[in-house]
Amino acid sequence: MTTRDMTFVALFAALTAACAVFPPFQPPFVPAPIVVQNIGVMLAGSILGARRGSLAMALFVVLVAVGMPLLTGWRGGFGVILGPTGGFILSWVPAAFVVGWLVERGWSRLGFWNLLVFNVIGGISVVYLIGIPWLAAVANMELGKAVKVSTIFIPGDLAKAAIASFAALIVKRSYPLIRA
Repeated sequence: MTTRDMTFVALFAALTAACAVFPPFQPPFVPAPIVVQNIGVMLAGSILGARRGSLAMALFVVLVAVGMPLLTGWRGGFGVILGPTGGFILSWVPAAFVVGWLVERGWSRLGFWNLLVFNVIGGISVVYLIGIPWLAAVANMELGKAVKVSTIFIPGDLAKAAIASFAALIVKRSYPLIRA
């Protein structure tokens, strides 16, 4: 990795941490809060690509695991990773990779709608595929109930995917960081 790559990885880990300033919304009967931070996953994958985007999220997860209070609500530590929301946090690494991989493959024809689909596939679907079963297992909840309570997150996640897609498209046009 070049110094430039390491700088971008650290920058997007910091960007994800900075999203913690937005307070969480804790819906009733749902163990996981609604947060803004997962937009960092979509931005990292969309702007940095698969390798650097997933490394940025891996750095963020490691910093949280060692106790830095970088999550919304100023939480951190290995206990948070092992808790009901830990699967969602751990899923950010493969989610950023999938978003970035899809963006790299579609780079030549990349537009808003492509980016939106890529962010929904990687930034939402991958996160749910990992986070919901983890939530069910750790919270001792039936998988069907975990899926049902997680539907409350879909509208906000779609809005975050749209915002990340607009931002990534602007960066692609002005200062592309992915070379395809």
